[in-house]
Amino acid sequence: MTDWTLRDYTDTDEPSWLRCRVLGFLDTAYFDDVATHKPARAIELVAIQNGEVVGLLDAGIDGTDATIETIVVHPDHRRRGIARALLDQACTRLTARGALQVDAWTRDDDGTLAWYDAHGFTEAMRYLHVYASTPQEAAAFADRPDLMPRSGFFHAWIEHEETLRAEFQRVHVCRQFVRSLETEAS
Repeated sequence: MTDWTLRDYTDTDEPSWLRCRVLGFLDTAYFDDVATHKPARAIELVAIQNGEVVGLLDAGIDGTDATIETIVVHPDHRRRGIARALLDQACTRLTARGALQVDAWTRDDDGTLAWYDAHGFTEAMRYLHVYASTPQEAAAFADRPDLMPRSGFFHAWIEHEETLRAEFQRVHVCRQFVRSLETEAS
């Protein structure tokens, strides 16, 4: 028996949704992906305990393809089956809306990678998130002498990983995971 429930997101959930998302990402490689308002998505699910959001999943749909935009559980409520319940409910809804595949993008957190693997996802693609965290690092990308960059965020092809890791302190492998929904439709 659980002491939390799943339901659709409502606008009154936004403050609690934002807190859950920030705290849930804080100890991950996505710690810097801070939202100040909740974007609208096709599928918006929350896990609620005592009137507070303790888990959330937002997904978008484009034809037969769906993307999990955010899935996170508040750190105080992890390992209680919330993420799995959110994923299962989302996959049921995505399948009902014609999606044949769902993907999710994440960075290089061992626990997160293992979670996606354990829930039927396979890695389909990867590229790099490259952060220039110092003026010296950012200057390497400056095309204009009249700009003084202080930091930067860049995408790069995975084949440049070794070279970029040697040059920059902060490089994350961003991964797309994919799960077929075709077998769930039957």
